[in-house]
Amino acid sequence: MKNKQARPLVVLTISVVMIALALVSGCSRNPNVRKQKYLESGQRYMAQQKYREAAIQFSNALQVDARFAEAHYQLAQAHLKLGNFPTAYAELQRTVDLQPDNAKAQIDLGNLLLAAGKADDAKSHAELVLQKDPKNADAHALMANVMASKNDAEGALKEMQTAIQLAPDRAQLYENLAVLQARAKQTPDAEASLKKAVELDPKSVRPLLALAGFYQLQQRNADAEEQYRKAIAIDPKAFLPRALMTRLYLLEHKNEQAEQVLVEAKKQLPDDPQAYRALGDFYLATGQRDKAMAEFAAVQKEHPKDLALKKNYIELLMQSGRKDEAGQLNDEILKANPKDVEAQVVGAQLMIDGGKAADAIPQLETALKTEPNNPQAHYALGVAATQTGDGARAEKEFRDAARLNPKLQPAQKSLAGIALAKGDMDLLKTTAEEMIKNWPAMPDGYVYRATVAAAQKQNDKVVEADLQKAIEVAPQSALGYERMGMLRLSQKRYAEAIKFEEQALEHNPRSVAALEALMATYLTQKQTDKALERVSAQVKAVPDSSAFHTILGVLQFEVKNYPAAEASLQKAIDLDKGNIQAYLALSRLQLIQGSPDKAAGDWEKWIQNNPKDVRGYIALAMLEEGRNPPSWQKAQDLYQQALKIQPENPVAANNLAYLMLEHNGNPDVALTLAQTARRAMPDLPSSADTLAWAYYKKGIYGLSIELLEDATKKVPGNPTFHYHLGLAYQKQGRQSDARTQLERAIQIAPDSAIGTEARKALQDLGKS
Repeated sequence: MKNKQARPLVVLTISVVMIALALVSGCSRNPNVRKQKYLESGQRYMAQQKYREAAIQFSNALQVDARFAEAHYQLAQAHLKLGNFPTAYAELQRTVDLQPDNAKAQIDLGNLLLAAGKADDAKSHAELVLQKDPKNADAHALMANVMASKNDAEGALKEMQTAIQLAPDRAQLYENLAVLQARAKQTPDAEASLKKAVELDPKSVRPLLALAGFYQLQQRNADAEEQYRKAIAIDPKAFLPRALMTRLYLLEHKNEQAEQVLVEAKKQLPDDPQAYRALGDFYLATGQRDKAMAEFAAVQKEHPKDLALKKNYIELLMQSGRKDEAGQLNDEILKANPKDVEAQVVGAQLMIDGGKAADAIPQLETALKTEPNNPQAHYALGVAATQTGDGARAEKEFRDAARLNPKLQPAQKSLAGIALAKGDMDLLKTTAEEMIKNWPAMPDGYVYRATVAAAQKQNDKVVEADLQKAIEVAPQSALGYERMGMLRLSQKRYAEAIKFEEQALEHNPRSVAALEALMATYLTQKQTDKALERVSAQVKAVPDSSAFHTILGVLQFEVKNYPAAEASLQKAIDLDKGNIQAYLALSRLQLIQGSPDKAAGDWEKWIQNNPKDVRGYIALAMLEEGRNPPSWQKAQDLYQQALKIQPENPVAANNLAYLMLEHNGNPDVALTLAQTARRAMPDLPSSADTLAWAYYKKGIYGLSIELLEDATKKVPGNPTFHYHLGLAYQKQGRQSDARTQLERAIQIAPDSAIGTEARKALQDLGKS
């Protein structure tokens, strides 16, 4: 009997569960219920100050219902907290499109517009609200701030007083009133308003911080400190009051008190990233680099999951020359997440610093596939391209980096260097102005602007004014003194030039530009012994400078002290196996001494050490071309290897095209290569000659003549250009012009191979 009664109970229970499940399932399918749940979840996150999570939930609600106005408004609030103002503006605009009577959204829009300097647009939003609700205190406050932005102090104060009459218990309105009173120089009234705000909201940190900031402006630092301490007592878990008090102490040069505040913050807020990072930043800001290194090392171990902290520490290690440690930490990040773009870029920078620029390029290209607008990646790729001899790509990458982030200083400096190398004064002027605008306390922009003025042959006073400004803003930098010395050298004021260059070396004993200018000053006065003495002294002072050994070697070469020059250049290479200038100078020395095999051997070693750097292949190819007899087939192979690494390399393309044209290569391939070279080097006469010769071989004589006429004007002493132009004129039936050009080629180089060929052509011309 009992068993029979128990059975229906089981059935009833199951039925209840099924009904409940059906109800839950029905709710889960109800879009109104779903969107409301997302909204409420987002609001809970907002209350916990987890704004990113809140934004995700509000977005989820909008996935359910794109016209859910409240979700748009709440999403705008989350983005306001995150500082994403364009997104917040868009969401507020969508809110008022759906709910034109949403006064809060209208006022928030007005405040954003006012912050963006659009006072009239902000005013229209305030007026819209006041038309429907003349007693809206926030709308009157917005109108007051609009008037203040238009310098209507009286109207602004009147509107704010109206707002306070409508909402006398709102502390934030008194804070706003205080700002307007302070602008109107009503200092006692502003203080009274801030104290009223504190009184109305005694448990809030915000009005206390506003009052403290007011006291700081009045230089009442003791009163400001008192307010900061009260704020810390009210909210011990808030970092902002501690940060502001630290700043106050730093302004008073009370570094010990500032340090103590941050030590306490780190102890009391162990999980707040701002708090535990601040002490290391403080040490850096106050020049205590060793303490900063120790602090970052300790903190990043305590918080291994804080990637931003670890990346900051890696950057600090790199700046301090501790690149092995930086690399180990960066590898840890990449092991956990191989797609971390910042870590990919840092890894590539470490490769570049380690002389492996070619290996860094694929890694940077991978990073840019993920983040094509990453300015740091573009900059690093520009550096890698520079070090592997790809000047065209380097310029493109530096331009992209500067476009994406005009305040990326290394990119602007690199662009300036390219402009100087190319003689592109327009680019240099643009870069100079950008640097002066962004970094007025740095000397670089003024120096570059002075360089432009000098190149444009402006009055020396204009040039000198900018150089004086460079020295004035950065008296400890060598740059201003270097360039002032160069100006004095150009003015033949040699004693002053030497003085400025010596000052530059005092400020930067490693300044290559200063030492080169100093050497040039002595050589211009034919004081070779003094030049050697001074350069040798600087090499002794900085014995690990590869560049200085190169300068000494080149100088010794010029005075024909070949054994000493070879020793100096070899030392430069030992110090820096990537020093291309030292290799070039040593190769030249060996060729002059009749040792082409030795020079070729050195370039083969370079290629072994730098297999992805085209410069070695090109240099060796040119050496092979210059042998007697020329080893043109080997040179051609080397140029082809270079083009496999850098298909657009203009020097390799130009030289290979010429060899192919001279040795019965495919004229169509040669023409394509010559066009590639000309695009990259449009102002170089040799690229014009190669392309012209390709056109000649293809029977396109008109284009050939046009290029060669330009080349001979730019370099009238080149016999090959005249010889080629003579042949092109001959093909067009311009016999007199052809004769003139061929005779000119013979006159310039009568005993050369070109002279011989020109004589043959002249004889053929006489027969025709």
